[in-house]
Amino acid sequence: MQQKRLVIAGTGSGVGKTTLTIGLMSALIKRGLIVQGFKCGPDYIDPSYHTAVTKRASRNLDSWMLSHDHVIDILHHGSIGADISVIEGVMGFFDGKNPETNEGSTAEISIITKSPVLLVVNCESMARSAAAIVKGFQLLSDGPNIVGVIANKVGSEGHYQLVKKAIEKECLVPVVGYLKRELDIEIPERHLGLIPSVERGDLDHYFHTLGELVSETIDIQKLVELAAADPLPLNEGSSLFKTKEEQIVKIAVAKDAAFNFYYPENLEMLESKGADIVYFSPLDDEELPSDIDGLYIGGGFPEEFAQQLEKNQKAKHSIKIFIEQGLPTLAECGGFMYLTESIRTTEMKTYQMAAVIPGKVHMQQTLAALGYREISGQNDNYLLKNIVAKGHEYHYSTYESTEDSVPYAYETKGLRGIKKEGYLLKNVVAGYTHFHFGSNPVIVDNLIGKCLEYKQNRRNHH
Repeated sequence: MQQKRLVIAGTGSGVGKTTLTIGLMSALIKRGLIVQGFKCGPDYIDPSYHTAVTKRASRNLDSWMLSHDHVIDILHHGSIGADISVIEGVMGFFDGKNPETNEGSTAEISIITKSPVLLVVNCESMARSAAAIVKGFQLLSDGPNIVGVIANKVGSEGHYQLVKKAIEKECLVPVVGYLKRELDIEIPERHLGLIPSVERGDLDHYFHTLGELVSETIDIQKLVELAAADPLPLNEGSSLFKTKEEQIVKIAVAKDAAFNFYYPENLEMLESKGADIVYFSPLDDEELPSDIDGLYIGGGFPEEFAQQLEKNQKAKHSIKIFIEQGLPTLAECGGFMYLTESIRTTEMKTYQMAAVIPGKVHMQQTLAALGYREISGQNDNYLLKNIVAKGHEYHYSTYESTEDSVPYAYETKGLRGIKKEGYLLKNVVAGYTHFHFGSNPVIVDNLIGKCLEYKQNRRNHH
C-alpha cells in the first residue's frame, strides 16, 4: 500500500520553510487529513509548532545522531495512524555535516526515507533564473527525488506565472503554487521563550490564518498526489520501539512550561524497557512522588520562570532530599541549570535554584554553545560506561563552578574540539548536553539498571 510523505526543503535558510510547513499542515487538516510532522536535525522549536498545529507529537529525524535504520524506524513509528507525513527540512537542502557530501543534510534524510521532495525557492527579484536554481538542485546529486516546487516571495500572480513557466519547461517538475512577498504573516521570531506561548495556544489563530493563505495560492490536491511514496523496509530487529516490558521501575519526569525539551523517543524507549513514567511540575511546586526510583529533568528555559522556580520551595526541597539519598538523576541543559545554586538573568537579577550542584549559572544575550556533540563519560559516569552517545548543545548561559576541581560528567567532542562538561554527583548526571537515547540505546539500560539498584537498596534499608 502506498504511503504519503513529503519533505519540505529550502534552497537555503530563511526561504520560508517553517511558515510554509505550518501553513501546509493547517491546510491539510482543514481537508480532513490526519497529519504527522517531522523535523530534520536536532531542533526542538519547530517540532513544537508542528505539534501545536497537528495535535500529534512531531519528531526529529537526524541522520547524524541516529543510524539510517533508526531514522526509518522513527518515521514509520511516528506515521502510524496518519494520512500524510510532512517532513520539514533544515537549512538549505544540501547543507549538513560536510561540504563535500550529503551527510547530515535534509537531502540525506530524503534519500534514506525515499521521500518525495518539494523545493521551496525564494523567487524575489528573478524570473527565468529561478529555473537555473531548481536545475542546479536537481543535478547536484542524483539521490533525492524533487517532485515539485513552491515559489516563495513572488511579487504578483503575473510574476508567479513567469517563474512557473520557466521552471516547468526547463526542469520538468510541476510548480504547485506560491506565497506572496508581502505576506504580512511572518512567523514570530523563533526563540526558546516562544514555546510556552505556542503550548498555551496563543498562536492558534495565526496557524489557522496561515492555513487559509496557503490554501488560496497552493494546489493542495496536487501536493497530496505528489506525496505518494513506497512503503519503507523496516529492520524489525533493531527497532527502538519494542513491545513494552513489564514495569520494573518508576521514573519521575519534569514536564511543564519551564522543562519540556524531550525527544519523544527518549521517553518511549524508557517505557519499552520497563519504566513507568510519572510526570510532575517544578513550576507548579509539585513534590516528587514518594515511590520513585529515578528522575529525568530535561531541557527548557528555567530562566524564563526563574522567579517562580525560586519561590517553589516544596519542589526544590523534595528534589534535594531525594538526590541526597542517591536517587539516579539525569538533568539536561535547563534541568542542569535548575539543579545549580542560582541563575542570574540578563537583567542581572539572581534567583536561587535547587542548590544540589555547587556553582552558579549566568545567562547571556549571545549563544554560549551550539552544535552536535559526541559524548563520552568522565569520572565513572554510570550512564556512559564504556560507550559513546550523540547529542547536541544549544544554550545561552554559562556555568561557573565554586570549587577548585569539578567532577565533570562528560567529555564532548564537537566542531570546535573537545571539552569537559557538566557535573557528576552521587547518582546525578547533569550537563548542558541533550542526549538522543536512540544514538546508543545502552544508555537506557544503564539508567534503568541504576534505578533498579536504587530501588533494591531502598527496600533493604526499610
